[in-house]
Amino acid sequence: MGIIESIVLGAVQGLTEFIPISSSGHLVIAQHFFSGASDHKFLEFINIGTLLALLAYYHRRIWHILGDIFKRHNYKLAINILLTAVPAGLVGFVLSDFIDSSPFFGSLVTVTVTLGVVGIVMIVLERLPKASHVDTLDELKPGKAFGIGVAQMFALIPGVSRSGSTIIAGRLSGLTARDAAEYSFLASLPIMIGVTLKLFVSSDDRHYLMDNLGTLALGNLVAFITGLVAVGFLLRYLSRHSLALFGWYRVVVALVLVVVIVVH
Repeated sequence: MGIIESIVLGAVQGLTEFIPISSSGHLVIAQHFFSGASDHKFLEFINIGTLLALLAYYHRRIWHILGDIFKRHNYKLAINILLTAVPAGLVGFVLSDFIDSSPFFGSLVTVTVTLGVVGIVMIVLERLPKASHVDTLDELKPGKAFGIGVAQMFALIPGVSRSGSTIIAGRLSGLTARDAAEYSFLASLPIMIGVTLKLFVSSDDRHYLMDNLGTLALGNLVAFITGLVAVGFLLRYLSRHSLALFGWYRVVVALVLVVVIVVH
C-alpha cells in the first residue's frame, strides 16, 4: 500500500468513523477507486487511530465513569454501555473470518444499497413527531441500551454505519441527537478495544503489522487527527441540528454510486 493511499484511507477512517455516514462503506469506496479490492486487515488496523482519538477526546468522561464504578458504586451507565456492546461484539467475534473473506462485505453494490436505505431512514426519522419527554444518558433504561446494541449489529454491514445505527436507535429510545451521539461514542469503546486487542493475538495479524508498519503508522496518525476533528464537529452540529443532512448526503452518494456501477 502506498503513502498516498494510506493518508487518504486514514483520513476517510477518521472523518467517517464518528460522522454517521459509514466509515466501512467509504473505505470500500476509496479502496475500489485505488485498487479495486478491499484490504480488510489494513481497515482493521487503522481503527487504532480512531480508538485513540476517542480515548483522548473523552478521557475525562471515561475517568468519571470509572469513578462511578470504583468509588461511587454507580454501575448504571457502565452496565448500559456493556449491554449495548455485547450484541455486535459477540456477532462480530463469531463471524469475523466470514466477514473478512466474504465478497458481500467488500462489495460496492452492498455499500450503495445500505447508504441509500439508512439515509432515507435518517430523513424520515427527523420528520416524525418528537417525543414530549426526552431521556438523559443517566435515565436510559437497560432494555433500551440493549436495543441500541441490537441496532449496532447491523453496522457490521458496510454502509450502515455504527454511529448511524446507534444514533438512530438512541433517538428512537428518547435521547436527544447530541446525547445519542455521545452515547454511541462511549458504547463503541468496548468493541473498538476488543477489535484492537484481537489484532495482536493472531500471529498472521502481527506479521501483517510488521510488514506494513510504515503505512499503518501513517494511516493511524491521520485517522487520529481527523477522528478528533470529527467527534468535536458532530457533537457541536447535533446540539443545534438534526441527522437529516447526513441522510441526504448518504442518498446523494448512493445515487452517484449507482451511476458508477452501471457505467462501469
